[in-house]
Parts: sequence; C-alpha cells; structure tokens
Amino acid sequence: MDTLTPKEIVRELDKYIIGQAEAKKAVAIALRNRSRRKQLPSELRDEVAPKNIIMIGPTGVGKTEIARRLARLAQAPFMKVEATKFTEVGYVGRDVESMIRDLTQLSANMVRQEKMKEVEPKAQEMAEERILDLLLPPLRPEKEKTEPPEAISEGDSQLQRTRQKLRGQLRANKLEKRIVELNIRETFLPMIEVFSNAGLEEMGINFQDILGGMTPQKSKKRRLTVGEARRILIQEEAEKLIDMDKVISEAIKRTEDSGIIFLDELDKISGSSPGSGPDVSRQGVQRDLLPLIEGSTVTTKFGTVRTDHILFIAAGAFHASKPSDLIPELQGRFPIRVELHSLSKADFQRILTEPENALIKQYRALLKTEGLNIEFTRDAIAEISSLSSRVNEGLENIGARRLHTVLEKLLEEISFNAPDLKKKNILIDRKYVKKKLENIIGNEDLSRYIL
Repeated sequence: MDTLTPKEIVRELDKYIIGQAEAKKAVAIALRNRSRRKQLPSELRDEVAPKNIIMIGPTGVGKTEIARRLARLAQAPFMKVEATKFTEVGYVGRDVESMIRDLTQLSANMVRQEKMKEVEPKAQEMAEERILDLLLPPLRPEKEKTEPPEAISEGDSQLQRTRQKLRGQLRANKLEKRIVELNIRETFLPMIEVFSNAGLEEMGINFQDILGGMTPQKSKKRRLTVGEARRILIQEEAEKLIDMDKVISEAIKRTEDSGIIFLDELDKISGSSPGSGPDVSRQGVQRDLLPLIEGSTVTTKFGTVRTDHILFIAAGAFHASKPSDLIPELQGRFPIRVELHSLSKADFQRILTEPENALIKQYRALLKTEGLNIEFTRDAIAEISSLSSRVNEGLENIGARRLHTVLEKLLEEISFNAPDLKKKNILIDRKYVKKKLENIIGNEDLSRYIL
C-alpha cells in the first residue's frame, strides 16, 4: 500500500465510485501522507498530525463508500460511526471513547486473522496428527508393560504402516465422511447485566476474562465427520501457535498509526444557537469529540491507545446548518473540506454500468443463479437513469440509492417468477422500463410511497 501514488489511489477508487474527483484527491493525499510520515526521522514523525477531512454533500453521493474503499485499499482498521449515537455525560447514549475501543477490537481481530493464516500450514500438520490419533489410537501404555519387547516392536511397526496408509487417504480426502469422536472445549459464562453510565472498559475491567478464569473449561464429546473435525482442530492448533501478546501489541500500533474513523452525520450535532434545549447536548458531543480528534489516550481492554495519528473523516449533508456552526476548536481539527456534488442523469448511467460492483452486473449475476440471462439495452439504462433523476428531483434526493429502489421495482416480477420462467433469455428495453415504471413515477402519490 505504501507504494501507491495519489494518482494510483484515485484510479483504484474510480473502479467503484463515479465522479467526486475532489473528494478522492483529498483522501488520496491523506493516505499518501501516512506513508510519507513513516519515512520521517522519529523526532519529527510524532509531530506530523493527520489532516482530517470533512466531506459535505447530500446523501447517496459516495461519502461513505469513498472512506470504506480507502480503508480496504490501505488494509487499515476502519470504523464507521454516526455522530448522533453519542451524547454528552448526563444524557442517554454511548460515550465517545467507545469508538476507539471498537476500532482497537477490530484491529486486534484483523491482526489475529493474519497471524492465524501465517501459522495455518503448521496448524494443518498438527491437526492431521490429531485426526490420525482419532482414527488409529496409539498403543496403550498398560499393553506396553505386559507385552514382550519383540511383540511391541512388531505391533509398533505395523501401526506405523497403517498410520501412513491412513495419512495418504486423509490427504486424498477419501476419509472426509468417516465419523470420529472429538472432545470440544466449552466455556460457560454466566449472564450478568451491568447498568453503567460510562463504559466499564474505562476502568480496565473485562468481565469476560475474569469470569473465563473463574469458571472451569468443560469439554463435550461430539461425533463429527473428519472434514468437520479438521476445521475445528486447525482452529484450535492455530490459536495455540500464535502469540497473543504480539497480536495485541501490533493491533495497538496499527490502530494508532493506520486507524481510520468515518464520523457520519456530523451536521446533526452542529447546534447554531446557544442556550437550553437539544443544542446543549449537541455542543456537548462536540466538546467530547474534541479531545479524541486533537489527540488523547484512551484505555481499552488491550491497553492504552493514543489517538494523535488516527485519521478522522467526517461527513454530513449540512442542509440546515453549515460547518462554521461547529465549535471553533472542532473546526480547526478538520482543515480539509471537500464538497461532493449531486448526481446527474449521466452519473446514474455510469453508476449502473461502469463500476466493478455496478448494479446491472449485480442483478444479472443474481438472476443467472436461476438460469436467466438478463440483458439491458442502452436506451433502457438511459430511461432508468432519467426516471431515477426525475424522482430525486420531485421527491427527496437520496442520490444513487434511488437506483436500488427503481431497479428493484423494475425487476420485481422477474425476480418473483424466476424459478418458474420457461423463457430464459430476457431483454429489458426502454419500452419495458416505461411500461413498468411510468405510471408509478407519473403519479406523485404512488412514487412517494413505492419509490
């Protein structure tokens, strides 16, 4: 990832998101600055703070998708949160530090999966030996005491030959359906409800670990196929091979240096008038967010996490308010502001066909599973785009999400009857689109409730 230039990052984002060049350029620079920072001398590295971004634009134009694809591209811990789920102390809601704890947990899961993959070949070997032990138990110790050495040697040699034969069959997947008995560990944790205003993690308490140590681990004998037993045993052996201390250490480092938090609906907590009422709570949330975004230390169950270099990307429509309504200190922590534009009819046409996850490609693949071959003509795609644009102009503008509702309604009858249709090749043209949708879109009351 560190080798990607800003232009290459934008090209990767172009595969999934149509338009919004300004926003893509801003996030590409922010991502590239991270790799630049890693190459700085240690004394200067800590001084370089990330340039947080505010994306301003209506819903459905690609704000969340840009941040999500960016995180996937960077293979970085990514967390999407709505600003409205947080409230200041004294009001009902989650404390803002919980987003850092969630991000650290996600990072730990990512690192753990990577380490598990690294040790998987060794874990497979160990799991294979355990399965062979289940299929062909070794000589019992009490038998070794009573039998003469010559008989033990002959029995052991025969056992090894049989074991090697079974190993060959096992590797050729010839024993997948054979039933074996396996002891599976079970951990019982009693249900406890805790009523607390602040998260218990703030106090460094992890009840799962405490109760896990107090309650004895039980094992239950189950009858499984060799294929099922192999999956369980590989998981068990991989967990034994990885060093959890290293996993936690790397997870914290990755959170601090590469973490990305997408803070959606920022406009919903921007209060413009001082005094009492909901604006007090909104400004309280802003003041709670400020230390995290400026840089502070948060206690998690994995240890302390510094937020100085976590990249925050905020987004909001800002219809009823504007970024200048945020408290000045918070405004200062988001130096980069980009505006995302509403989508046009031409944008809709491109969204339907160009991206790697284009909607037309998705619907064709879904119906292909029923044996149907769906083809859309160019004029059909143009008509779908035109109708979607009209509905967005006449009703609430929900951006590209309107295409989902329009296409779902257009293909509703085909999707419902797909398993029973005798005709397997279906052509969707402009005439078909107008027939299915024109009445709904022409009637404002109908389109309001259906689309």
